[in-house]
Amino acid sequence: MTRPQTLILATRNQGKVKELRAPLARFGFDVQSLPDDFPEVAETGSTFEENALIKAHAVADALLVPAVADDSGIEVDALGGAPGVYSARYSLDWPEVEGESTDERNNRKLLAALEGVSAEKRTARFRCCMALVYPSSWENRPEDVVVSGSWEGSIVEKPSGSNGFGYDPLFLDPASGRTGAELSREEKMARSHRGKALERLLEVLTSRIA
Repeated sequence: MTRPQTLILATRNQGKVKELRAPLARFGFDVQSLPDDFPEVAETGSTFEENALIKAHAVADALLVPAVADDSGIEVDALGGAPGVYSARYSLDWPEVEGESTDERNNRKLLAALEGVSAEKRTARFRCCMALVYPSSWENRPEDVVVSGSWEGSIVEKPSGSNGFGYDPLFLDPASGRTGAELSREEKMARSHRGKALERLLEVLTSRIA
């Protein structure tokens, strides 16, 4: 029996690893998380695609195994598409409140930026770009795979829900009438930007072995 090819997911989030392990195992991959001692990769790109590729190439070339990385964020139309690629570090310039997480501070800043903006103008979307790359040193290495997905919705006026992470408590999914943080993991994956990007990645891998 052929031993599965190790694939590193460029994250230490075990939830993401769990979600991707079973789907990618069908293509001969043993999905593992990023080693604890792997240095932080600077996200210097100006787009989600650039950042996903930067992270995936850094991991693949350092560990000499295929790697998948994703970069995602939220774009708010009333803010000209901000925070976009800066979503995770949106509130770095804001004073910290004792006991407040980075996610909570990001959400607080976003709500402040949208104060006074009417509901119909609070449209937004989550975007995710996912990249699968192979080590540059490999001969006859497969081409990079870059896919993306988006999730349209709007920003509510106050956080709601305890599931998910990031901006999920503020993001209203129009199909269900609930925020991302009020959806179960399964419901979110069926609708979300990351779920759609994963679906497209699996479609590309399926076409390669067809």
